[in-house]
Parts: sequence; C-alpha cells; structure tokens
Amino acid sequence: MAEVHRLDPMSRVPGNTTVYGAWERFVRGEDDIRGVRPEVAISWHRCRDQYRVDPGLTKAPIAVAEVDHTLEHDVVFAELGFRAASVAHEVSNGGGVVTVADATGRILAEWGDPATREIAAEANLSTWFCWSEQATGTNGMGTALESHAPVVVRGAEHWCQAFHDWTCAGVAVRDVVTREPIAVLNISCWRSEPPTSAGAWLSNAATRTQRTLVQRAKDGSAELIAAFQHARSRSGVALAALDPAGRVVIADDTAGVLLGVPSSTPATDPTVRWNPRLPEVIKAARYAVKQASRDPEWIGTTQVHTHLSDEPSSVSIRPVFLSGHLVGNLFSFGVAEGEQLPRVEGGANHRGRPDRIVAMRENRMVLLRLSEVSFAESEGNDVWLSTDQGRLRAASGSLDKLEAEQGDAGFLRVHRRYVVNVGRVREVERRCKGELLLVMDTGAEAMVPVSRRNAPAVRRALDI
Repeated sequence: MAEVHRLDPMSRVPGNTTVYGAWERFVRGEDDIRGVRPEVAISWHRCRDQYRVDPGLTKAPIAVAEVDHTLEHDVVFAELGFRAASVAHEVSNGGGVVTVADATGRILAEWGDPATREIAAEANLSTWFCWSEQATGTNGMGTALESHAPVVVRGAEHWCQAFHDWTCAGVAVRDVVTREPIAVLNISCWRSEPPTSAGAWLSNAATRTQRTLVQRAKDGSAELIAAFQHARSRSGVALAALDPAGRVVIADDTAGVLLGVPSSTPATDPTVRWNPRLPEVIKAARYAVKQASRDPEWIGTTQVHTHLSDEPSSVSIRPVFLSGHLVGNLFSFGVAEGEQLPRVEGGANHRGRPDRIVAMRENRMVLLRLSEVSFAESEGNDVWLSTDQGRLRAASGSLDKLEAEQGDAGFLRVHRRYVVNVGRVREVERRCKGELLLVMDTGAEAMVPVSRRNAPAVRRALDI
C-alpha cells in the first residue's frame, strides 16, 4: 500500500520574530532554539554542525554531482513533471513556482509565475542548480529529501538569511523498497503563502507516483519468489531471497532460523518484509546490489556469523533480475561460490551503527543511550519513544530506520507499529487465542502487542 503523505495547514507561523531571533543566536553558535519547530531545529543542526553550510550564502551552488539511477527513477521524474505541469497555472496565479528535483537536490524542471521566477533566478532557484540541504541549508526541497514526511519551511526557518523571504513546501518520493529518496516536488512563494490547496496537491501527487513503484516492487517480489522456488527444487541447501534493501521476502525453514524471520511465508508487499537478525547479511545484500548493477553476471560469496555456531558460515549470493531490473538476491547458506566480498574491519555488532538515539523535547535535542529506550511506537508520521526520561518524539520519523540501525543492538520489530528493546522485556503474556503481549520494563509497565507474523522471531529472541 502506498504511503500516505500529509502536510500541516499552510498558515503563517506566528512569532516569526522569535524564529528569526533563534536563527541569529544559533548561527552565532548558541543552542537556544526556543520557538523553532523540531524538524527545523534538527535541520539547523545538520546545516551548522554536519554540513557546515554558510548561512550568508546568497545563491544555491551549481549542481555538479554525477548520479547513477535506474529506469524507475526516470519514470518518477516523468510522472512528477506531468503532475507539476498540470498544476502550474494554479500555482502561477498564486505567485508561486513549482519545481521537481532529483535525489541530490538538483532542480530538473520549474514552472510558475514569471515574475516570481525572475526573483527566484537571483538565488539560483532554477534548473541546473542544487538545493540539497548539504549544499544550501534548510529549505523545502533539501529538507524534504532528509525527512520521511512532507515539510514546510517558512521565512527565517531557512538556514540562509538570503532566503528568509520565501515560503516552501516540499514532499519527497521514495523508493518503496530501500526507502531512499528518488525525487522531490516543491512549491515556493516569495513573501506569500502557497495556495491553500498546495498541501493536498503535493500529498496526492507523491502518493499517486509511489503507487507505480509499489506495483513494480510487488512484481519484483513475484519474480524473486519464483527464482527462490526454482533454486530450492534443484538444491538442498538453506535458501533465502532478499530484496535490494536486505529485507527477507521468503526463506526456507533452515534459513528462517538462521536469519531470525518467519519461514516459508512470502512477503510480496514491500511494507511488510522482515529485517534479518544478521547485520552482516544486510550489508552483504546491499553490497551485492551495487556489484550486480554494474555486472549482471556477478556472483559473490562471504562468511557470516550465526547464533547456531561459533564458526562463521559460508554464503553465496546470486542476483535476480526482472526485465533487466535488479529485484534482489538469493542467499545460499553453506555454499562458497563467486567473488569474495571485501571484509569490513571491526566487530559485527557495531559497524556503522550509532550508539545513541536522538529524540526531541520541546526545543531541545535529547541524546539517549540505547539502554534508556524501552520501545518505539509509530504514530502517523512520527515515531514516539518510551524512555527512562518519559515519552519523547524520535528525531527520525521512520521505524524502519530505527530497526535497521539498532537491530544488532537488541531492538526487534514485533509489530508493524512497534520496535522493542529486547533487554527491556519484563514479562510475556499469552492470550486465549495465542496472541502475545510484551510487558515492558517501564514505570507504567506498558504492554506491546506482538503480531502473528513476528511471533516466531520474538520467541527465538526471548528463548521461549
């Protein structure tokens, strides 16, 4: 099912002077950001501390990045271009411009009011220029690419002072499998608000565009499952099929145990697949995607550690294509065939994983130790954390991202809306129809439901 996007009402933020004052203090190096919305505050931190964007920048830099993308990306660009052109007249009447940019923030096309476009051109808000957050700071296009929800950036919320006269609303279209951004649709207005219908239109355009990607992903799953069944009939080794993000589409009984996922249960919908409990497998799957995209005949092999043995197990990786499009890989356990994958130094449980979870409390960013988080719950476009410091909103709005980053640190998906810290499970309650509820180690002893699909992985994780 396509992700539903929503935008906040397009009303002017009260107290713009407060936001501008916070902006002045923040660019000077202070951390007092009272009156600034959390998503904007997080963006400001990235701009100042990570990307080091000059707030005195007056024009967006020229786009120079070389990007490899698939045919699916071209389909998205064409679809968004059609939708942007269809609403260009209405946006133009409201004094605005509508843009389509790629995943790096490079503007590919622009429509709208000629007078506003002339003003926009002075800031390089036009084709050939880059509006990623890393290049130009907080803005509608760049910040939407960093977010898993639509964004509105008004006035002094922009990182660069030269853009404080603009209001921008943007929404990114993401690959439904990898969740990586493909493109962003944006409306910008100079010294005015976007049309009242802009929020609904952006949301609808993104949702309709992603429907094509969802169907494509389901077709890819069917091809991957067919390849799995064919390989299984010819070999007796443990076998699993993983999508390009490293999530399991189907696994046989043995592979299901090794990966910590339900066995012999196809997951064609890209929103309901399982993350394997072996981080090395996810990394190998993503590496294989890069190699096979360059060489369709590529086959690889590596070794992974499982909880069933102290010794690593060999695994062979073979890509699967649908009409020339890579849809995933078959993993054959106990087989060593193909090019040896490069080994990554360091412990398997800590490579590339942040040891903190960032949350928001009013105008502050809270850096939580993993042990402080009991569980995470998805609620609309937000993720809420139950912590030793109370209920806090996670800086990231993606439960999938939290699971991927902290899966090897004991965080387990138990329901489409919940990820729990296995170490904070206090009791397990069985209901009359076999349903499981986890009683979490919190002050209120919160109870988290376990879906039937995730129950086997929970039982294995808790040894019950």
